[in-house]
Amino acid sequence: MAAPGALAWGIATVSSYLFSSAAALALATSSVAVCAHARSEPSAAPSAKPPKGVTVSEVVVTASRADLLGVAATASQGSVTKEEIDLRPIYRIGQLYETVPGLVVTAHSGESKANQYQLRGFDLGHGSDFASYVDGMPVNQGANLHGQGYSDQSFLMPQIAGGLDYTKGPYYAANGDFSAVGSARVRLVDVLANQISVSVGTLGDQEAFVGATHVFDDENRIWAAFDYSHLDGPWDPPSNYSKENAAVRFSHGDDARGFSLTGLYNRSGGRLETDEPLRAIQQGLIGRFGTLDPTDRGRTERYSLSGRYWTGGEHWKLTSGAYAIHSAETLINDFTHFLDDPVNGDQEQQDETRNVIGGDVALALSFNLGSIRTDTTVGVQERNDSVYVDRRHTVRDRVLDYCMVEGPFPAGVTPPPADAPASDNATAVPAIGGACNADRVRLNDLGVYIENTTHWTKWLRTVVGLREEDFTASDHSLTTGARSSGSQTLFQPKGSLVLGPWFKTELYLSAGRGFHSDDVRGVFGTVPLAGFPVLAGRTPLLAPTTGEEVGLRTDIVPRLSVQVAVFQEDFSSELRFDEDHGQDQATAPSRRQGVEVSAEYRPFAWIELNTDLAFAKARYRGSLAELASFGLSGPFITEAPSFIGSFGILVDHLGPWFGGLQWRDLGPYPISDGDPFPRDKGYSEVNLDVGYRVNPGLEVQVSVFNLFDTRANAAAFYYASRLPGEPAAGAADVQVHPLEPISARFAMTATF
Repeated sequence: MAAPGALAWGIATVSSYLFSSAAALALATSSVAVCAHARSEPSAAPSAKPPKGVTVSEVVVTASRADLLGVAATASQGSVTKEEIDLRPIYRIGQLYETVPGLVVTAHSGESKANQYQLRGFDLGHGSDFASYVDGMPVNQGANLHGQGYSDQSFLMPQIAGGLDYTKGPYYAANGDFSAVGSARVRLVDVLANQISVSVGTLGDQEAFVGATHVFDDENRIWAAFDYSHLDGPWDPPSNYSKENAAVRFSHGDDARGFSLTGLYNRSGGRLETDEPLRAIQQGLIGRFGTLDPTDRGRTERYSLSGRYWTGGEHWKLTSGAYAIHSAETLINDFTHFLDDPVNGDQEQQDETRNVIGGDVALALSFNLGSIRTDTTVGVQERNDSVYVDRRHTVRDRVLDYCMVEGPFPAGVTPPPADAPASDNATAVPAIGGACNADRVRLNDLGVYIENTTHWTKWLRTVVGLREEDFTASDHSLTTGARSSGSQTLFQPKGSLVLGPWFKTELYLSAGRGFHSDDVRGVFGTVPLAGFPVLAGRTPLLAPTTGEEVGLRTDIVPRLSVQVAVFQEDFSSELRFDEDHGQDQATAPSRRQGVEVSAEYRPFAWIELNTDLAFAKARYRGSLAELASFGLSGPFITEAPSFIGSFGILVDHLGPWFGGLQWRDLGPYPISDGDPFPRDKGYSEVNLDVGYRVNPGLEVQVSVFNLFDTRANAAAFYYASRLPGEPAAGAADVQVHPLEPISARFAMTATF
């Protein structure tokens, strides 16, 4: 992969010089156009339509994705239709995001925890560099109880999703925190079909959904939906996971002018099936789907209110939104078993309560200056989080009055009682108010951006964006009394050069700067091991990334759309999960190089074939001495897959038949940070959905997941843990979470 990466680097480096000159020219042209428009009479205003000679293709909707030829800024962005979401077999809600080409969504601790995401050679953990939005609300959470950028999607119902728009790379001015690798914005429907749906599955799963819309008149409508589901899964003991979701949405107006108000509610809970030591399975201590600590569990609650408003005229459009979110979550995990606490084990409880308020506003202006068309968007985004988060030492879901601290006994801390557990790996210290760590965190993220698209000729357009981030944070440790605060700004230029279309083909050169925020508890040092090692310096609030991409998009073959992207992305700081503390840790700089190919083919009106292939090379950057300061013995990045592939078939209106088949392959990846071995082989899975419309008001479906009963790991890790009777130092071992076996789900939906 070095050659494609070098090509992307070289072309993007040259293109950066083009962007710098094009930026000044494009923004100057926009300013001239604004002034010219201000001086003209309304009747003499130029048309918002493309002038003669400028080719802009219509957005043609197929069963799966919109054709963005003539519209897109890069080869790797796209828009997924509701049709694809409805036809794809979806086992867990996070798989809705697998409609994004090259994205794999899996789980390593069961359904009570956010899914795990992998894209472009990145293990994105629970969402660290993949930004997701629902109805304009950000889902990612900073300073989360379990992982920076944590994205729990359990509040979303696939039935109410109206499609999603996705991007990859730091090339879009409207995208802020956590979006450097990718982003997805889920749109909600304004009209929900009146329906009742029930399903039952072979893994102890049941679900009931009801939804309906009331239309007041041509401009006003309201819908409501409720969903209840239960899942036991193949696990021993059963997950006993249940989830309740409710939603209501009022909308007014049309695409030109209107507003919407949306309320969402979610409550869920059940056991957690945390990754387990492979040796425990091999020794027969537990079965493949068993757990060493059946008291691990999780629970969530979330409710939100969001509103969107939009209006416009012939040459302008204003969009705005506001939201308020309350969420609470508890996770109880045991990763290392008896490594630190040889008496009661290493189970810990993580709690979080969060309130988020925020909003955004964007003004889009379109003008013509002779034969040149220019579109400029100016926007402001604001988000404020108030968070309480803690960690407690527990045994069988009971909070203990002490904590295990790794390393030597801390100076100035009250000595532990004489009968406290003794360990070669950690020291027992009294819990403060029952907590090992407890923090009140405040986060405020203000982003201001401008993006200009100028069509210079019928075959040349530029997209130039500038974004400024102003991030402030404070942290009050309730266990140590420490108070810290800080702020950081980050300037982010972005841009694309688009050539074509020629023969229904466009070429793209893109470059840009983005970032992810780091956990402020690690930045300020209130949580041990959450920041950089001492020799490497302090963790920044905002860790910048730079990316370059060259690609093409073509419709030259009838009924076939193809997108190709060659990319390189550099992070100044990688995020790595620390299993001992259940927190993300900022670590060494990294680089990804790769190539992606996506294609959609519709030979007939009733069928579509699609495929996505993504190859990537992931390495830490720096000399061996520099990597050693981060505790790394080499450049290999844990959990970074070298290949992600998929092939799908979507069928609709084949008489009364409809459905989809999806093959997904996750290639091999190293599981020990810094080292090429050990590796996990990844997995290949086929899911199938077949539906039949009995009559206009009734349809039945059968879904089969893991059709060929692949025996593999959904996730694998390598770290030290200790089982009863093992040496005090424990054993470094492979820790696995198995892929669920073959299962079936039967559903019936009545519409009225």
